[in-house]
Amino acid sequence: MTERVRIGMVVGETSGDILGAGLMSALRKHYPDAEFCGIGGPRMLALGFHSFFPMDRLAVMGLVEPLKRLPELLKIRRFLREHFTEHPPTVFIGVDAPDFNLTLEGHLKEATIPSVHYVSPTVWAWRQGRVHKIARSVDLMLTLFPFEAEFYQQHQVPVEFVGHHLADAFPLEVDQLGAREALGVPADARVITLMPGSRSGEVSRLGPAFLQAARHCLEQDPSLQFLLPAASPDRYRQLHHQLAEFTDLPITLIQGQSEQAMTAADAVLISSGTSALEALLLKRPMVVAYKVAPVSYAILSMMVKTEHISMPNLLAGRELVPEFLQQRAQPQALADALMHYFKNPEQTQALTETYDRIHRTLRQNASESAAAAVARLVEKR
Repeated sequence: MTERVRIGMVVGETSGDILGAGLMSALRKHYPDAEFCGIGGPRMLALGFHSFFPMDRLAVMGLVEPLKRLPELLKIRRFLREHFTEHPPTVFIGVDAPDFNLTLEGHLKEATIPSVHYVSPTVWAWRQGRVHKIARSVDLMLTLFPFEAEFYQQHQVPVEFVGHHLADAFPLEVDQLGAREALGVPADARVITLMPGSRSGEVSRLGPAFLQAARHCLEQDPSLQFLLPAASPDRYRQLHHQLAEFTDLPITLIQGQSEQAMTAADAVLISSGTSALEALLLKRPMVVAYKVAPVSYAILSMMVKTEHISMPNLLAGRELVPEFLQQRAQPQALADALMHYFKNPEQTQALTETYDRIHRTLRQNASESAAAAVARLVEKR
């Protein structure tokens, strides 16, 4: 290509900044002199990205906060639409932030600007009707998981599965002894790691149940030790307060170091979310629990179309690991599921072998794969 390549990108939070920076670096291998502009985070800025607005202006969560910020968000999107329409980029890439990016991508696609969305919204799980808006809005969807690509193929949306950056970052072989040494855990200990979540509400709902489950496990095996990593200083204080009623447990509360705490474990009791994917990549047997407010669950249960909610089971297409939702997340049931791994080592070994196959499937050099897909779209245009 003779003219200079200009690439528009918009990310809305830290995870998008990580993906965006990786994609920028990979795209520069195709277009060494490319210019990047839009909205980016600190990792992207360090690579020369020109951001028209701070990334944190898009980082809103919940139901009320986005409504309060709606006028500002609409103003930002209008500016981007007008800028990219008047100064058309070679390609526009929206990274996650679907509520913001998909509408912008649709406007730019109408203006014949190639439009890419990187990271599928959970359209395969709920509000599946959104796929029609996605089809109108993007020239290419880039997915992190293969089952997502299959969903878009069924709906005739151009798609490429590019893999997950965490699968690239996590080694295939896990150093459990090294993690135990770093945490001061004996090499021959039997260890369960408890991970009740990173948000206050999650820890409030799951923390006591996880600690009671640990007590039931200890009744079955008094030699057990427990690790409890806290996701932040606030969660550390919250968990420390909960532990006041469980002074009988041989448990170590840790600030951060969740990856090492999972690696050191023989089994993990975990809330559903990204951490469950991390536990899979670390080849840890796990039991997944999920609890939300009753009203939220009633709404979600009517909308969600998938049989499973945890990423290991979604990736396997079957119940690979036990899931306990809402009222089923009882301490004794969680404890029995955890102890099943210790009592059935052959099944546990088979599980880790399945984890390894999934890890290798997701390990696609995601940034380079995404960049190559974008380059093919550009060259086709």
